[in-house]
Amino acid sequence: MATFHSEKDTAALEASARGPLSSDDGGDDGMPPQLSTTTERKLTTKIDLRVISFLCILYLLAFLDRVNIANAAVFGLAQDLKLNPPSQFNTALTVFFIPYILFEIPSNLLLRRFRPRLWLSGCMFLFGLVSAMQGLVQNFGGLIVTRLLLGLFETGIFPGCFYVIGMWYTRAEAQRRYSFFFGSTSLAGAFGGLLASAIGKMDGKRGYHGWRWIFILEGVLTCVVALTFFFLIPEFPDKARWLSAEERAFLDAKHRREQGDWAVRRRITVRDVVRIFADVKIFLGGLMYLGLIVPAYGYAFFSPTIIRSYGYSSIQTQLHSVPPFVCSFVVAMVVAYASDKTRHRFLFALASIGVTIAGFALLLGLDRHLPAHPAKGRPAPKPQHIHAKYGALFLIAMGTFSAMPIVVCWFNMNLGGHHRRAVGVAWQIGFGNLGGIVATYAFLAQDAPLYRKGYSICLGFTCLSAVSCMAYWLACWSQNRRRDRDARIPTAGTPAAVSDYEKSELGDLSPAYRYLL
Repeated sequence: MATFHSEKDTAALEASARGPLSSDDGGDDGMPPQLSTTTERKLTTKIDLRVISFLCILYLLAFLDRVNIANAAVFGLAQDLKLNPPSQFNTALTVFFIPYILFEIPSNLLLRRFRPRLWLSGCMFLFGLVSAMQGLVQNFGGLIVTRLLLGLFETGIFPGCFYVIGMWYTRAEAQRRYSFFFGSTSLAGAFGGLLASAIGKMDGKRGYHGWRWIFILEGVLTCVVALTFFFLIPEFPDKARWLSAEERAFLDAKHRREQGDWAVRRRITVRDVVRIFADVKIFLGGLMYLGLIVPAYGYAFFSPTIIRSYGYSSIQTQLHSVPPFVCSFVVAMVVAYASDKTRHRFLFALASIGVTIAGFALLLGLDRHLPAHPAKGRPAPKPQHIHAKYGALFLIAMGTFSAMPIVVCWFNMNLGGHHRRAVGVAWQIGFGNLGGIVATYAFLAQDAPLYRKGYSICLGFTCLSAVSCMAYWLACWSQNRRRDRDARIPTAGTPAAVSDYEKSELGDLSPAYRYLL
């Protein structure tokens, strides 16, 4: 497991113009107490290995169990369950998102009450069990029930892991960690394709078709890992027994210095939520993520079906689905490293989104001379430009899965204060996942093999994300500029006139705060 510590992490935080909030936990200057038995670099490496490693494996298996239905479809799931009309398959994909969206915030509240070790490992075991049960369903109704339960038990995984990571790292340390965590989706796609190509060869074993074995074996794997993760998933820093008392005190002081002592302790009120949604940047953050969720889930759910339409066999389809995911992971980590190095987000997000747009534009342009729906009685057009289309899938995967972690981390790490960040995380993830419902109906069987409607929908939402990024950058830049101007003329409301308590309460609305662009 790679670590992400940079010697410049702490220096970058100190040099940041965002106005970190002071605390009484450290020395007289608000700095965290010095470590006597280790160094901050070694401590961060220790945390990376314990926190990021296990949470990435957890989310990899969660995403794998969520999208392996795409691999199962290639091996005849719809035919065996007699899904008719074919849109019943899309309905099965859609129902997953109903509990997944509705129960995200309650799940995070339960996470805090039951602690990560118990809550996350328990959810992991249950969604693994339900995933295995998908391999035993006999009809459309059974598939719907299992997909609903899968969405219910997976609802707490992503926001829960996101919340736990945020409790361990400061803003200056977060981008590469979040990018690696997001990279679990790409690794899950690659891992799922390899597993499916191997498991599919078990077709007919004990009377089960290959698609059933995909669900059963991958679900059982998740259950086994969940039992061991009860002992391995990290707790919050103040409860981590694998840290010394000195290390826990150091982390506590460092985080209180960034967020403010009082804001860490008090509960979020309805008034806080109302004030948060009075900020237009909150809605822009949701739109940035929504616009990328549609192509992300569109690709995750339907790329095996699209690749199969190029004329490949079932096994070849699974194998050809692997390289785009692997490349997207590598590119995402390179982009994250460059973004951290330059301490800039906007241009990296926009460039990545541009790559996605190019991929969809290429897919739409290659077959523009063919009719979307052949005349009745005429066969569907044979696949053309196979290699170019396959290359376009690389562009879509690399662009989408590189832009997503930057957009999410840019927005959430720009939210200052405990209450604004807590609500902002839940809002962006919950609102953005509405795009998953759109994606499940974007690629319909009657649109095969050209899928122009699906590509056009994904292209439109990707452009929405690009425009939202521009608007968000403009809002942050203009507020930074206005605060810089006001700071040169000390009056009521400028940084010199705002107390530490007020800075803690205002969060990123404090005149001392500067947004990362």
